[in-house]
Amino acid sequence: MNFLDKKFVPVMITPFNLKAKVDFDAVAKLIDFYLAAGVKGFFANCLSSEMYSITEDERLELTSFIVKYVRGRVPIVATGSFGLTIEDKAEFAKKIYATGINAVILITGHFANIDDSDEVLLKNFTKFLSLTQGIPMGMYECPAPYKRIITAEVFKILMETGRFVYHKDTSIDQAQVKAKLDIAKTIDNPSFEFYDAHSPNASFSVRNGAKGMSSISGNFYPEILVWMVNNAANPDMKEKVDWLQQEIIKVDPLIHIAYPMSAKYFLKKRGLPVRTISRAFALELTPEQKQTLDTIYATFLMWCDELGIEKVDVEELLRPKVLLDSPI
Repeated sequence: MNFLDKKFVPVMITPFNLKAKVDFDAVAKLIDFYLAAGVKGFFANCLSSEMYSITEDERLELTSFIVKYVRGRVPIVATGSFGLTIEDKAEFAKKIYATGINAVILITGHFANIDDSDEVLLKNFTKFLSLTQGIPMGMYECPAPYKRIITAEVFKILMETGRFVYHKDTSIDQAQVKAKLDIAKTIDNPSFEFYDAHSPNASFSVRNGAKGMSSISGNFYPEILVWMVNNAANPDMKEKVDWLQQEIIKVDPLIHIAYPMSAKYFLKKRGLPVRTISRAFALELTPEQKQTLDTIYATFLMWCDELGIEKVDVEELLRPKVLLDSPI
C-alpha cells in the first residue's frame, strides 16, 4: 500500500484588505504557504472562504485567480450550486467550472429544504445533473444554510450516476463515514475521492479508505494534517499517529470558536500577511480567545518537535526573491 497516496486539501480562507475587499496579494502568499506545507489540492469558494458573504462576481474572480496562480500544480474544486432555482444553480456551476477548476462542489443543503424528503433531494440533483452534462461534480455536507447529511442510501444512488468525483463528509459519526466509504469501494469510479471534514476522525477515515482530509485545521497548521494523512494508515507509525490524533481532538473544538477570525489570527501569528478582517464574523477576538490561540500555537510547535515535522518557514517564504542576470 502506498501510504503517501493521500491528500490534505485545505478549505481556503479569504484574506481581505482594509476596505474588506479581497486581498489578492495575500491570497497568493497563502497559496504559497499551503503548497509549502505539502497540501495536494485546494477547496476554493467554500464556507471557510466566506462564500455567503461575497458576491457572485467575487466568487468567480477569486476562484479564477486561484486557478491561474496554482497553474495546475494541484487540483482545485470550488462550490458552484448558488442560485434560487435549479436552472440558476446549473448556470452558475457552468460559470465557475469555466474558470478551470477540476470539479464543481454541490452543497447538499441547496437541493432540498430542511423538511423535504430524500426523494425531493434526489429529484433536484437529477434535474441539476441533466443540465450540467460533462461537468465533474462533488458533494459537500456544508453546515450552511443547514447541514444536510447524505444517508448511505442516497450516497449510493448519487455515486451510481458516475458524475461524482469528490465527497466532503461532515457527518462526524464514524459509522456513517464507514458506511459511505464501504459503498464507494463497490463503485467502479477510480476518479472518486472521499474527504472527511472532521479532524478528530482523521486517522479513522484514512485507515478505512478515505483519500484524505479537508478540514478547517488546515488554516492553522496544515503541516500537521499533511503528516497525519500521510502516516495514518502506516502500521509502523500507529503509536505516533494515535498520539497526534488525541492531541488534535483536544484542541479541535477551540479552533472552531470565532472561526474564520480565529484562523486569520493564527495565520497572522505565523507571519502571513492576513488581516483579522472578516465579513462573516464581525466581532473582534476577545483577549481570552487570543490567549487560547496563542497556547494552541505553542502546542503546534510542540507537535512539530515531537514528530520531527518541519514547519513552513514563513519568513523565508515571504522573502523577496532576487533574480540574478544569467552569465554571458
